[in-house]
Amino acid sequence: MVVIEPVESNSIGEKVENTNEKVLPKTKPPVVKRDESTTTSSLAASSSSSSAARIVEESTSHGNTAVGDASDGFETASEADLNDDEDDLVGEEQRTEEAEKEEAKEGNREEGLVGSKERDNANDQHQEQQVDLNQEQIIEKALAEANDAKLEGNTLFKDGQYEEALSKYDIALQAVSSIPESVELRSVCHANRAACYSKMKKFEDTIKECTKALELNASYIKVLLRRAEAHEMLEHFEEAIADITKVLEVDPSHDQARRQIVRLKPLADEKREKMKEEMIGKLKEMGNSLLGRFGMSVDNFKAVKDPNTGSYSVSFQR
Repeated sequence: MVVIEPVESNSIGEKVENTNEKVLPKTKPPVVKRDESTTTSSLAASSSSSSAARIVEESTSHGNTAVGDASDGFETASEADLNDDEDDLVGEEQRTEEAEKEEAKEGNREEGLVGSKERDNANDQHQEQQVDLNQEQIIEKALAEANDAKLEGNTLFKDGQYEEALSKYDIALQAVSSIPESVELRSVCHANRAACYSKMKKFEDTIKECTKALELNASYIKVLLRRAEAHEMLEHFEEAIADITKVLEVDPSHDQARRQIVRLKPLADEKREKMKEEMIGKLKEMGNSLLGRFGMSVDNFKAVKDPNTGSYSVSFQR
C-alpha cells in the first residue's frame, strides 16, 4: 500500500507571501513509503486514491517549486548583496593597502634618494679631504727635499765648492718651483746662488740672481747690498747708489748703507764727467770730419757753460 502525506499548498504559499525578512527553508518533497506486503489487488482497489494522490502530489510539487524558487531567489539576492558589500570592503582594503604600500615605496625611494645624496656628499667631502691631504703631503715633501738640498748647498759653499753649491741650490728651486708656500725658500736660494757667482767674480750673473731674489722679496736688504756691490765692481755706480738708497728706505739706520752711499757718490760723479769728456771727444771727431771740408774744425767753436742754468752757449772764433 502506498501512503501519501498531503501538504497544504495554500498554507505554504501564504508563508512565502508573508515572508519579508525571514528566509524559509526549502520544503522537503513528499516521502513515499512502500509496504512490501501490499498485494496487487490492493493497488487496483485504490486506483482512484492514486489518482487523487497524483493530483495532490502535482499540486504539492508546484507549490514546492514556487516556494523553492522564491526562497532561492531571495537567498541568492541577499547573499549577492552581502558578497558585493564584502567585495567592496575587501577591494577598498586592498586598494588602501596597495596605496599604503605605494606610499611606503615612494617614501623609501625618497629616503633612498636623500640617503644617496647624503652619501654622495659625504663621499665628495671625503675625496676632497683626501685630495687636500695628499696635496699637503706632496707640498710638505717637496719643501723638505728643497730645504735639504739648500742645506747641502750651504755646506758646499762654506767649503769653497761654488759650482757644486750652485747645483744644489738649483735642485732646491726646481723642487718647489710651482709651490706658492715656497716663496721665501726660493728667494733664499737665488740669493745664495748670487753669493756663489760673486765669489766666482761673475758679477753679471750675480746681478741676475739678485734680481730674481728681489722679485720674490723686494725688501731683502742683504740681496740689495750684494747687487749694489756687483754694480760697483762693474762701475755701475748710479745703479749701485739706487740699490743703497732702497736699503736706507727699508732701514734708515743701516750704517753700512750710509757709508757706502757716501763713498759711491764721488765715484759716480767722476764717472759722469769722464763719460761726458768721452762724448765730447767723439763729437769733436765727428765735427772735424765734417768741418774739415770747409777748412774749419771744432776748435773754432767755444762752449761756455751758464752756471745758473747749467746750459751751454757756443761761440765761433778763428
